[in-house]
Amino acid sequence: MLLFTCPNCGPRNETEFHYGGQAHVPYPEHPDQLTDREWAEYLFYRENTKGIFAERWVHSTGCRQWFNMLRDTVSYDVKAVYRMGEQPPALAEPVSNQPTSISAPEGAKS
Repeated sequence: MLLFTCPNCGPRNETEFHYGGQAHVPYPEHPDQLTDREWAEYLFYRENTKGIFAERWVHSTGCRQWFNMLRDTVSYDVKAVYRMGEQPPALAEPVSNQPTSISAPEGAKS
């Protein structure tokens, strides 16, 4: 089990929380002017970052408050937790949204 730190309640078991998707996705400025494709992109298209990723979480069995988390999607390490409306804290490690290239194993044909 992982321990997540709720900004209101402190450290709690991961089973008390529910994932809410990518953080910092702005609502469209003029939603009535969007095409069906633009709505679909807003609703369903999200980054799939390998590395540090900003996520939204809710403490569903505790205070029921939403908050943001910077989490490494490779190691599951929680880098930072911060309240909704706050900017993500600066980290020593760069946040990369670039895809990672994977090289073929030795002897494989390209």
